[in-house]
Amino acid sequence: MTNSINIVINGEPVPQPRPRFARRGKHVTAYDPINSKGYKVLVRVSVRNQYHDEPLTGPLHVELDVYRPIQKSLSKKERAKRLSGAHRPVVKGDIDNYFKAVTDACTGLLWVDDAQIVSTRSNKYYSDKPRVELSVTEIKEITR
Repeated sequence: MTNSINIVINGEPVPQPRPRFARRGKHVTAYDPINSKGYKVLVRVSVRNQYHDEPLTGPLHVELDVYRPIQKSLSKKERAKRLSGAHRPVVKGDIDNYFKAVTDACTGLLWVDDAQIVSTRSNKYYSDKPRVELSVTEIKEITR
């Protein structure tokens, strides 16, 4: 593997929801809900501000660390456990939906097509600073 591209997307992460459908005359179209669409715009702006090269074209390994906000109504003891990583988020949204929202938004900016992602690692944590940390590494082809 070569050098990694590291991107930080500040703000509360939003998982990719199921598409919504609307009738437009005789046709039915699918669309993203407003909060999902807004989050994808935030991801794209963050990527544009932190990555200025052409999109990658080879096979990729992508790591995603999702930092969700800690609920305000917790005891100090429980808050400390969540900050230390002893308690991890097991509530909605699913880690794969966070991954989908971020990777869809990065298509055309970090990589040409998200089908290039051949290897992944994802984690959810709690933090006082909600964000997503994305690391992308181009994988060198291995000949056998």
